[in-house]
Order: sequence, then structure tokens, then C-alpha cells
Amino acid sequence: MIKEFSFGNFRSFKDIQSLNMTASKINEFSETNLISIDEKQSLLKCKAIYGANASGKSNVVKALNSFITIINDSVKDEAVLFNYVALFLLSDETEKLPTFFQLIFEIDNIPYRYGFETSNRELKSEWLFGTPNEREVAYFIRENDKITEISKKHFNEGHKLVSLNVFRNNSLFLSTVAFLKGELSRRILQEISSITVLNGLEDKQLFFAGDEVKNEDRKNKIVEFLQIADTAINSIGILKLSKEEIQKRKPENIAYDFFIQLQDTDLLISTHNKFNSTKEKIGEFQMLFENTQSAGTKKMFQLSSFIIDAVSNGKTLVIDEFDARFHPLISKKIVELFNSKENQKGQLIFVTHDTNLLSADVLRRDQIDFVEKDKYGESHLYSLVQFKGVRNSASFQKDYISGKYGAIPFLGDFTNLFSVCKKTYK
Repeated sequence: MIKEFSFGNFRSFKDIQSLNMTASKINEFSETNLISIDEKQSLLKCKAIYGANASGKSNVVKALNSFITIINDSVKDEAVLFNYVALFLLSDETEKLPTFFQLIFEIDNIPYRYGFETSNRELKSEWLFGTPNEREVAYFIRENDKITEISKKHFNEGHKLVSLNVFRNNSLFLSTVAFLKGELSRRILQEISSITVLNGLEDKQLFFAGDEVKNEDRKNKIVEFLQIADTAINSIGILKLSKEEIQKRKPENIAYDFFIQLQDTDLLISTHNKFNSTKEKIGEFQMLFENTQSAGTKKMFQLSSFIIDAVSNGKTLVIDEFDARFHPLISKKIVELFNSKENQKGQLIFVTHDTNLLSADVLRRDQIDFVEKDKYGESHLYSLVQFKGVRNSASFQKDYISGKYGAIPFLGDFTNLFSVCKKTYK
């Protein structure tokens, strides 16, 4: 679970910003929308991020994805920094400064704070702090390619490797120690890697969930999810065809052809009720899922396994373009699922334009964040709870659209385009 993710000098974000999943001292939905950590602290189950187009909302998600990818791949991929680090380019102040990433999380009731600063070529600094007792202590601190401080008591697995100089200037020390079987390091990497980051419009992870369908238990949960979402699907399965049979049945449909090319002989099928002229059920009919289902149903199916995993196993799911292709009621139901009493530890962080969710009946004020870009091209991330005097009885949706919280586009008069078009296309 995420407590706080901070980042800076990354894409449209010049200064360090924080996505805070720690609950504020407010009373709304304290029994449902929060994950209790101890008597003093709770975490949010959901966080919605709003803002105008091109404000930088997606860059919040990209920052987290870059952080996770660098941690996972820096040991084996020397190009990962170059591919995933993108500086803020609209100021000469940031040209030679590193990008900043830091995550605060908890494992076995011990809070940890891990982060690093990096250019797109090499690591500038790296640190791991923990609070095994009342005071935070440094497990290790790195400056450039040197470990300047390390705790033999709390991070002995790394202490034994310092003199061996086993890490490169473009690979993380924590990832290297984990690669060499360090127990705590591996636990930390597993915790961070359990955070799933998805693009709700197009993501290779969303294309096909054949392995999920082959697992009977997970398949049944996915079918139940789809039925609750009113998709009229009775069941799903895999149809096995030989290459010869595929060629015979192959329709003239580019999307279907691409699906066949990727999956070869695994065809996803859905089963539906079939009726006669008097509307009596006379049996069931199987359809090729990719070729017959709507874009919204496909996305529902593709997201379902990730949602079930997050809720069932207490993981964090992050989705950009969350509401794209979804009816507003579907988006609301998914958010309510994460905010329910039944969900003990699963977290959902999502980027959305769906203002129907901007309601005190759905989200707490600290569960609503905004991203706004200023005239200097700098994005800023802030929470609704930071606004003083906002009551639960207020219409968050109406106030947001009216510009009370910022983070909306300042639009001109589109009808002026008619005069421009007349001049241009005479």
C-alpha cells in the first residue's frame, strides 16, 4: 500500500509534488473509505485525480510507473534511465538538476522511505530509511557511486556487499542487493512491484487475459464481475483452433487479424443466452469476444482481473484514463467497490474527467486531487482538502466546473473558428 509518492523535475512537474494517500483528520466515511494502520493513522482506499487536458494528470501516473520500472529493471537494463527519465524542459533551473522519486510505504508494520535522484544517464543519490521503533533510522545512503552511510544492524545484507563495489553508476543499490538475494531488499522490491500501473485506453497488459480465463477460480470471479456490470455474458472461455482452421474462419477485420497474430491459436469466446420469437430462452450461443463485444465491455473484462487482484490481495492499482469507454454508473460502482467495508487493503488511484464522482456521497475531500498547469508550463498537484471552508454539503462537481478549485481549461469561443475557416478555405 502507498502512503505517499513524491516526485519532481519530471516531465511537466518542475518542483517536488506529493501524491498523499494518508488520510486527513476529517470525519467523512471514516469506517468505509479508509484503511486503518493504527490508532493514529489511516490510509485512503481511493484517490481521484482531476484536471484539464494537457495539465499533467497523466504525468503523475508516468512518474510512478517510471519509478517502479527503474527499480525493477536497472540491474539488467542499462538503458532504463534514458528511457524512463524525462526532465522538466521549460526552465534553465532544472536543466542540470536530477529527477527526484520517493515512496513511503509499510512492510510488516514498519514504515519505510525509499527514493533516489537520477539523470537520464546515472544515479546521483539513493536512500532507504526505516522506522523499526519510534525514530527513523538510515538503512543506507548513497551519493553518486559511493555508499556514504549504511547500517550493519538494519541492512546487513547491503553492508556485506559495499566493499565489493557490485553496482554500476546507472543501477540502483537496492535492486542490486535484491538481485543478490538480500531478504529485506527483495521484500521491498516485491512490495513496490505489486503496484500495478495501467493506461485505461491502451496498455499491452490489457490486451488479453487468457491465463486468467484458464484458471477456473479466477475465471468465475471475472464472469461474476462482468455479470454485475450488466454485460449479458454467461461465461467466458478459450477456443483452441489449428492454424488451418484459423485461416478458414478468418474474417476481413483488421482488429481481429491483429488479435490472431498475437495470440496464434488462443481465441477468447463469450457465451450468451439465445431466445426464440416469443422471448423464451432456447439455449446459449458462443461469440468471438474480440470481434463482437463493445469497447467498454472489452475494457471491463481486461480490467476485471486487476481489480479483483487488488481488492482480494490488498494491492494498489493505478489507472490513467479510468473512465474512458465506461458508463458513469460503472465508474461509480468500481470506486464504491474499493471504498466498501469488504475491501480491507486494496487501493485505487485513478485519473478521470468523470465529474459525477465529485460528490461527498462517493469520495472524501482528501480523496480528490487536482492538477493544474500555470503560465510557465509547470504542473501542480493539490488536494480538495487543502481548500478551507468547503463543506460536505457543497456541490463539489458544480464548484469544480465553475472554476472554484482551479484545474479546468480556459476555453475561447469555438464559434470564432467559422470565420477562420471561411478565410482559409475560400
